[in-house]
Amino acid sequence: MDKEVLLSNIDKVHTTEMGIDRIKRNLKIDTNDVVKYCVNKVLDKSCSIYKLGKNWYCEIDNIIITINSYSYTIITAHIK
Repeated sequence: MDKEVLLSNIDKVHTTEMGIDRIKRNLKIDTNDVVKYCVNKVLDKSCSIYKLGKNWYCEIDNIIITINSYSYTIITAHIK
């Protein structure tokens, strides 16, 4: 699974209002731009990116960010 597909479409990554609340709650973060926070994590060189089924999983700093591979929606993020 070529993570370059995700990285080359990083500008399409987004989330929903419910997603924003869920990610903030799960990661215990207080930021106005959850998408930017997640995108920065995904772009980090030490981020491990792999695809399982229809989702991308991005693991870094003891967190996992789940992104739908078709819509580029951040579904959730949680602490490992």
